[in-house]
Amino acid sequence: MNPTSGQTPSDHLRSNMNRRGFVASLAALGATAALPGVAEASETKSPAAGSSVLFRDKSALRMAVLRDEMTRQLTTFNLKQKSKTIPVRRGKRVTIGEVKGEGHITQFWMTFPGWFWQHWNPKAPINQSILKTLVLRIYFDGAERPSVATPVGDFFGAGLCEIASFASLYFGTSSGGFFCKWPMPFRKSFRVEVENLDAEIDTDVFCNVLYQLAPLPEGVGYFHAQFNTGFNQGPDPVQIAEAKGRGHYAGCQLYMQGEERNYLSFLEAPEYVYVDDDWETPRFTGTGLEDYFLGGWYFREGTLAGPYHGVPIKDTLNANVAMYRVHETDAIHFKKRLKFAFVNPWSPGRLKPFCFSSAAFLYLDHPEGQGPAIPSAKELMCWYRIRNTDHQSIP
Repeated sequence: MNPTSGQTPSDHLRSNMNRRGFVASLAALGATAALPGVAEASETKSPAAGSSVLFRDKSALRMAVLRDEMTRQLTTFNLKQKSKTIPVRRGKRVTIGEVKGEGHITQFWMTFPGWFWQHWNPKAPINQSILKTLVLRIYFDGAERPSVATPVGDFFGAGLCEIASFASLYFGTSSGGFFCKWPMPFRKSFRVEVENLDAEIDTDVFCNVLYQLAPLPEGVGYFHAQFNTGFNQGPDPVQIAEAKGRGHYAGCQLYMQGEERNYLSFLEAPEYVYVDDDWETPRFTGTGLEDYFLGGWYFREGTLAGPYHGVPIKDTLNANVAMYRVHETDAIHFKKRLKFAFVNPWSPGRLKPFCFSSAAFLYLDHPEGQGPAIPSAKELMCWYRIRNTDHQSIP
């Protein structure tokens, strides 16, 4: 597919782009910590008092700010053929589209069949594993390695191969759809790919990526998403993120499952955060894994979905927990490097095996991806058990 929506703005439009307006547009997304330098207040005069008044990014007027931007959308809909999707067959890696220009992605939405019973195709195979074996990659500015490389489920909130609808400010699973609103700047281009590693299921991807073309302000970083997964005997660290360069850590989604049912002691592990020269000893630690996600007592009161943190799934019987946290003003900044892991302080004899997967979100001063390569489909499917959560799907 070669979308016409990838055209760059005219020279006349680009020459009239207002950088202050672009800053306001990012602030309107609530991305004041996600992008360096965009939290500055814009100043205007109060007609009543005749004095200077600051309207900050969270003000009631942010939606009313007029901005010099060109809005475009990359989509799988083919206007000529009237087809909505791009097929992604087993074993295939497909480019959804590529855009040339300068600006930022403001919203990314997608969905696909395969993880639920299809009333229009009742003989189609069904396996919720495709939430893990369909992989999303996003490249910025011609980088060789993708800045974003995660299974679709882990990126949007369904890393346990189980759908539980929720909506945070930056991502969610929205009653059959998957969305994120992370600001994703690009200076020259961006490219979106999906790869189907599933052994049995062919799928068709619906995707809409809305972006704004406008000059970027100074100091804006590139969005990155790193994926980690694996089995853990109990005492080993749970690696979440590691990066080199200047940037900040903006949060993560984490999915965990105990081998034994009714086991949640993996939640005893606090975060260990290594920054710059504090590499042998963590710069700071927390008091527990659920504490990092702003819960307590193994998420005593059950599930919740907040704008910056939540627990979409807590299934104690099956030892399943899905968690997320976003850092805005509490972003973890680094100048040279960062390493983030959860480490359990209990003695090894008290701990039991579990498995996990995670997607960590960062902004870095370069577009080249640094996360681990996506493992094989067999390694992706680390879960001891997958609960069937299909729903009635006839309209």
